[in-house]
Amino acid sequence: MPKLTIVAFDGTRFDLDVDQGSTVMENAVRNSVPGIEAECGGACACATCHVYVDEAWTEQVGQPEAMEEDMLDFAFDVRPTSRLSCQIRMKAAYDGLVVHVPERQA
Repeated sequence: MPKLTIVAFDGTRFDLDVDQGSTVMENAVRNSVPGIEAECGGACACATCHVYVDEAWTEQVGQPEAMEEDMLDFAFDVRPTSRLSCQIRMKAAYDGLVVHVPERQA
């Protein structure tokens, strides 16, 4: 079971044991992480689950695909490490992944 850390904008850390195959967004919603709205429920049709992947993990997690990149155009304060958490599916290789929630969602 991989470990995932989600850091809320206020610095509160959510250290979670998550199922492989689940998304970062699903785990954030399930654990009531503030700042992850997930209005589209994970369909990659909004930008309300925007997160910043910790720089130590950006290469391993990779870049967004075209559809996700298009949705990120609607996100607040997009950075090079920005991703939609609904598009990051947890796997054993992501054990210890850290993501940060932005100040607000678009």
